[in-house]
Amino acid sequence: MNARDLIARTLDPGSWRSWDTPVDHQRYAPVSEEYAASLARARERSGLDESIITGEGTLAGRPVALVIGDFAFLGGSIGVATAERFVAAADRARERGLPLIASPASGGTRMQEGTVAFLQMVKISAAVAAHRAAGLPYLVYLRNPTMGGVLASWGMLGHVCAAEPGALIGFLGPRVFEALNGEPFPRDVQTAENLFRHGLIDAVVGPDELRTLVIDTLDVIGSRPGPEPGPAPEPVELPDRPAWDSITASRAPGRPGARELLQVAATSVVPLNGTGEGEADPAMLLALARFGDTGCVVLGHDRRAGAGVPIGPAGLREARRGMRLAAELGLPLVSIVDTAGAALSREAEEGGLSGEIARSLADLTMLAAPTVCLLLGQGAGGMALALLPADRVIAAENGWVSPLPPEGASEILYRTPTRAAEIAGAQRVRARDLLHDGIVDVVVPEYADEDAEVFLRRIGAALQRELRAAIGTTDRPATRLARYRSIGIADQSG
Repeated sequence: MNARDLIARTLDPGSWRSWDTPVDHQRYAPVSEEYAASLARARERSGLDESIITGEGTLAGRPVALVIGDFAFLGGSIGVATAERFVAAADRARERGLPLIASPASGGTRMQEGTVAFLQMVKISAAVAAHRAAGLPYLVYLRNPTMGGVLASWGMLGHVCAAEPGALIGFLGPRVFEALNGEPFPRDVQTAENLFRHGLIDAVVGPDELRTLVIDTLDVIGSRPGPEPGPAPEPVELPDRPAWDSITASRAPGRPGARELLQVAATSVVPLNGTGEGEADPAMLLALARFGDTGCVVLGHDRRAGAGVPIGPAGLREARRGMRLAAELGLPLVSIVDTAGAALSREAEEGGLSGEIARSLADLTMLAAPTVCLLLGQGAGGMALALLPADRVIAAENGWVSPLPPEGASEILYRTPTRAAEIAGAQRVRARDLLHDGIVDVVVPEYADEDAEVFLRRIGAALQRELRAAIGTTDRPATRLARYRSIGIADQSG
């Protein structure tokens, strides 16, 4: 699939306009007779004058900028002229406030130009960083193959990064590895599917699916509602039930979780995957989503995908990626708490679990973006607390927060887990008490034998209202700090 094929499959028909001007390679780098002959053959074979083409078009009517690589021109390699074209396109996209979609297909640096070509990766990476710093989306689609310095610069800097099925993707090409090391590179490592398994890319999609993925992503990122919250429902008197009833209800196997909430209450969902740095935790959900007219980053505990496996430090690193996305793209953040606790293992300790909880708390508290926390179910221990601080906190009626699972607290205090129900009541863990103590702002009622979809739609409506309320807040970090400094301190004014 060449660059023009990808453009035709992705953009609205007839909307493509090229930004490219003819390239004079003599202007940029020494061109030997042998290199000149290679350039001439590449032009004739590919119909292109360089290994990338740039321009603009529309996707579902939305203007976008594109940088698309073509392997047919000298293996998609990057030289000085290529880098100049890339940087010019990135600058133009930034100046015009356009999302930038990049799709490399490259063997890496152009060997005919040597070290000066290698150094072009610096200014390409800087151009991408400037685009992202302007709060503009940078989306990447890795095609077969994407290798070397291209992958290690503009190929891995996307807010969202997808790849072509079966694509060869890696830093050092397998043929070069074998020549340097005298043995073949391990099989199935440098594949799109393996990168996905390790949390390095967000999706593996075919070219015909790319258009939908990009449209959905921009639909979420481009949503900008006004700050006015919707009308609040009539207040409901919460029944004074034992805390243990809520804990039992939150642990029910059929209770809906974060994934079901997105399926029922969100109008657009783009799943994300992993930290982008080689880790993925199946129990941590990360996505772009839209509730009503409000796009947001969603992160939280996924009781289904985890299959009973507690969340480890990688899950919080994944969550912190979501926090960075929200801050950079100017999106509200929704964190969903529904966890029986953190992973308790040697791997979790050596992986920095405590440090990740601390960093998550600090990042959430100081985040410039509007934040809403949803206490959907269980809220045990530091793993729950790590996602709790927010401008607005919603709790399902059977949601709860406790320093430990009540059985663990009972073991500490009485050397037996059998007094867990008593401890839960004394610790004021239930939503009704959290509301009274200023930890929660809104409690969404639950009713016996209620259809799960009805409950989730009620939660979704509350999220829409509270997202609007959070967007309307000002001086967010200072306001959050004041809120959490006051919790547990008796009023001394009288």
